[in-house]
Amino acid sequence: MDKESKLVYVPMAVDIVHPGHINIIKTASELGEVMVGLFSDEAIATYKKPPLMKYEDRKTVIENIKGVSRVVCQEVRDYEPNLRKYRPDYMVHGTDWREGPLADVRERAIQVMAEWGGEIVEPEYTKGISSSQLKKKMQEN
Repeated sequence: MDKESKLVYVPMAVDIVHPGHINIIKTASELGEVMVGLFSDEAIATYKKPPLMKYEDRKTVIENIKGVSRVVCQEVRDYEPNLRKYRPDYMVHGTDWREGPLADVRERAIQVMAEWGGEIVEPEYTKGISSSQLKKKMQEN
């Protein structure tokens, strides 16, 4: 199969776009067609503070980033429903989910992707930057 026929699923909350998001999308686009599973406002609120921007605004931003082919709604914290629905060849997620509130979701995603031979690619988390850190700095200023 050529690169264009491979589907790459990238789950993201993306409230404030930063270089870490761009690195993930760039890595994903090297593997095939990038589908971003954009977390709904409700899904984000299950594991961290609600987003500053509403879903539709975040979607507009993400679907206009180079390398993103399409954006679908990630309605729950668990990736399984969308993974089963779209059956991607790859899923790309930064290493930050190995610990913390998404560690259990990671384990399940690995199991689900293995059912059809899908692969999870985990580029190194971009150190020193996150949406949560940026929000905190904004509040301090």
